[in-house]
Amino acid sequence: MSAPAKQLKTLSRDEVAKHNKPGDLWIIIDAKVYDVSKFAALHPGGLAVLLDQDVAGQDATDVFYQLHRHEVLLKPAYARLQIGVLENEDPEVKAHSPGELSNVPYAEPTWLTPGFSSPYYKESHKALQKAIRKFTDEIIVPDAQAREEDGKRISQSVLDAMAELNIHAMRLGPGKHLKGLKLMGGVVKPEEFDYFHELIVTQELMRGKARGYADGMLGGMVIGLPPVLNFGSEKLKQEIVPQVFAGKKFISLAISEAFAGSDVAGLRCTATKTEDGKHFIVNGTKKWITNGTFSDYFTVGCRTDGGLTVLLIPRGEGVETTQIKTSYSTTAGTAYITFDNVKVPVENILGKENDGLRVILSNFNHERWVMCCGAVKSQRAVVEECFKWASQRKVFGKPLMAQAVIRAKMANMISRVEAAQNWLENVTHQMNNMSYKEQSAKIAGQIGLLKRFITSTGQETAQDAVQIFGGRGITKTGMGKFIQHYYVTVPFDALLGGAEDVLGDLGVRQAMRQMPKTARL
Repeated sequence: MSAPAKQLKTLSRDEVAKHNKPGDLWIIIDAKVYDVSKFAALHPGGLAVLLDQDVAGQDATDVFYQLHRHEVLLKPAYARLQIGVLENEDPEVKAHSPGELSNVPYAEPTWLTPGFSSPYYKESHKALQKAIRKFTDEIIVPDAQAREEDGKRISQSVLDAMAELNIHAMRLGPGKHLKGLKLMGGVVKPEEFDYFHELIVTQELMRGKARGYADGMLGGMVIGLPPVLNFGSEKLKQEIVPQVFAGKKFISLAISEAFAGSDVAGLRCTATKTEDGKHFIVNGTKKWITNGTFSDYFTVGCRTDGGLTVLLIPRGEGVETTQIKTSYSTTAGTAYITFDNVKVPVENILGKENDGLRVILSNFNHERWVMCCGAVKSQRAVVEECFKWASQRKVFGKPLMAQAVIRAKMANMISRVEAAQNWLENVTHQMNNMSYKEQSAKIAGQIGLLKRFITSTGQETAQDAVQIFGGRGITKTGMGKFIQHYYVTVPFDALLGGAEDVLGDLGVRQAMRQMPKTARL
């Protein structure tokens, strides 16, 4: 049986003001009265802060929100300190409820902003967004913050919950793999699921504000399973795909090496066919492989006699993985992999022998587009954090937002994220109206340019956000913890899936091929 609800007193401001000394200390925060008499000695900021004449027995709302996030008041240890409410006054600050939209300007994309419309989103998109946001807020966000901190793999209970709603399958976009599945409880039918539905799934899952966890949340599957779906044999697909979608087995894309990153053609990992032609013997290394430490399967780019070949290699004898510590959490499972005389059946070829470059390159479009979706969402979250902070932080007797230089930074941040979202939606619309082959021919370059734009502007936004938050923006805890985290981890987006300079060059080179010979100034 749960304990009875605590009876709160109704108090006047005059009554509260009488309790203003050590051992008898009350404060007001947003029309709620807290007895901090016993807590005062344990206050992390020291007793003097609570005894300040503007705090002890007074309305400390402004002071509190310049020092603490609202979530502090929701923690049981602090919530129990509340003894009453102010008479004839109601709280102004509203805690976020799971699934609800933010009313902070530009915290949501235009299509989710009341009073605005979009030609891209239908009712099924809105229903999916509503359902997956509630799921993310309730199931993923708590686990994301915990795992980002302790570095452990995403909780199996979360993976199971995602699998039950077929979220893992939805993260690979529209296609035959969705046939017969009940998506997110039935809010969208498999046959109507499009890239805008996938965009919604990807962006909502980023609400955990934990970059390492975002990749640890089976980011390896998102980029490592499509080659199996698109180029694997029916036998391989039947063996591998159901286990991965169920969250019981894990897969990684293993392309990058210490010797070759964006230079895919420079791979040195070798696959030599045995004399009987039934197996490949794989030797070499792979580096910076997302989810590699806990993956059961690896989609591996190898050098063969006539070019490159992609093989699906299960974890087994000769396969060793070692954790790589990067600037984000080890929950991502970033690995260094060694293949030492690993015997792989020829049936595990994805695509055709020596045609691996085509398999690898065809996978890049979706990988980079997914990264664009997530990166825009992360950038928008920073805009929301800055809008809140600049409105509640007081400097020189006024809100921080009263400073013109801060408004200028906010204007730049808003302009970047809105431009990025709109370009992303335009590209997504083209993807919905192109075949997989057409996407490679027509918008591979544009996706490269889009990713370059989003990641470069993201780093500019990170710098502006740190300036707005000041010292809090470089502190791992407290008011600026998400800003500090974004500032440290945003370079990942600029490197994974292709460095900015490489993608910019790709975009221009593809455009050059379309340049008409008849065009002159």
